Amino acid sequence: MPRKKKETLASMLGDVEALVEGRRWAEIRELATRFRPQEIAEFLLEIRKESRVITFRTLSRQQSFEVFSYLESDQQDDLIRELTDAESRQLLSALTPDDRTALLEELPANMTRRLIALLGGEDLAEARQLLGYPEESVGRLMTPDYVDVRPDWTIGQALGHIRQNGKDSETITMIYVTDESDKLIDDIMLRHLILAGPAEKVESLMDRSFVSLSAFDDREKAVQMIELYDLVALPVVDSDGELLGIVTVDDVIDVAEEEATEDIQKSASVSPLKVSYRSAGVLALYGKRIWWLGWLVLLSLASSGVIAAFEHKLSQTIVLLFFVPLLIGTGGNTGAQSATLMIRALVLGDLKLSQWFATLSKELAVGVLLGFSLGLMAGLIGLFRTGFRFDIACVVFLSMCSIVIMANIVGMALPFVLAKLRLDPAVASGPLISTITDATGLLIYFWIATMVIRL
Repeated sequence: MPRKKKETLASMLGDVEALVEGRRWAEIRELATRFRPQEIAEFLLEIRKESRVITFRTLSRQQSFEVFSYLESDQQDDLIRELTDAESRQLLSALTPDDRTALLEELPANMTRRLIALLGGEDLAEARQLLGYPEESVGRLMTPDYVDVRPDWTIGQALGHIRQNGKDSETITMIYVTDESDKLIDDIMLRHLILAGPAEKVESLMDRSFVSLSAFDDREKAVQMIELYDLVALPVVDSDGELLGIVTVDDVIDVAEEEATEDIQKSASVSPLKVSYRSAGVLALYGKRIWWLGWLVLLSLASSGVIAAFEHKLSQTIVLLFFVPLLIGTGGNTGAQSATLMIRALVLGDLKLSQWFATLSKELAVGVLLGFSLGLMAGLIGLFRTGFRFDIACVVFLSMCSIVIMANIVGMALPFVLAKLRLDPAVASGPLISTITDATGLLIYFWIATMVIRL
């Protein structure tokens, strides 16, 4: 947002609070007309809860619908609790089916039941249908508002139908061709229809080549297909090929952002936040972090156990301890690099589970090259730091080579194993990889030292 606009919004904070105190509702509504719905939604997050509800109620009907769709889910929950049944019914009816479903699935069960009871007719049927699909499925994400035409219609008939029904569709960029039983048989870009002669048949533009999703597909598949085929919308069909709805690019962008945020949080060993950081309380943040940190503390006991097991031998060659941070830190960094590459490749579909052996071979080769290069660096450091003790330098060289190769393989393999077990590969995070490679690396280091120096 431009700086000048931000400053204007900031000054609006004080103005609205004063207008609320003075009960000057018309002036609040007039002030809100100067801003876009996205900007008002951002502004509402900054003011007091009491003022937020009052300000929202002063908005025009159309503006309130648009602003509500841009609010964060927890803010929508808080706001809907404060509205009357009549206000809630009006708001829910105006929301697009996918936005309505997103709201209802975030609310507690008793609140969801109350709101569904406020719906009627077609809105109620749509809500029940969409909520009937599995969580995080394409069915929950799609909207049944689309425009379809028949192949035997003329272009003129098709355009007339689009003009009449297009206003209720979420997008008319893509027009879908269905048969008498509503089975999807093609999709056509609107511009192709506009540029064709009005007397031509719709089927003259068809190539019967299209991509579609199942309502039961994971929503991440929608992200991948939108990106792969560079489309603004994808049709959703049932097992018989009947067109159920569409998934649009704006919904997919939201999903991609949520999934990327979850992966980033998991990569730092933080359980994914269901709300924005700004809205999360201290106890919620504590709960999301303490579980993983506690487990990592327990896993770290393995490292201290290895050191304790070699305590007597280490006392004879204390210089070996000087290189522990160097070796263990490098192993953790190597494993984290490998795991990050694998996680992202698996999430994006760049790698398949069936390609594990080829990936293992590649990462083994990379690990050997990295291990030898870093081993030479560490060996030279060991040589100079110990007054040219070649036995210590040899231990450091061999340990660095072995630890880097091991860490690279562990970092590569763990995401594959988790994905095979149907767990999120993002769980193979940097902290987890580092904790595993720490204990294994110490064991390798002290074992090599015992063999070479004969402790």
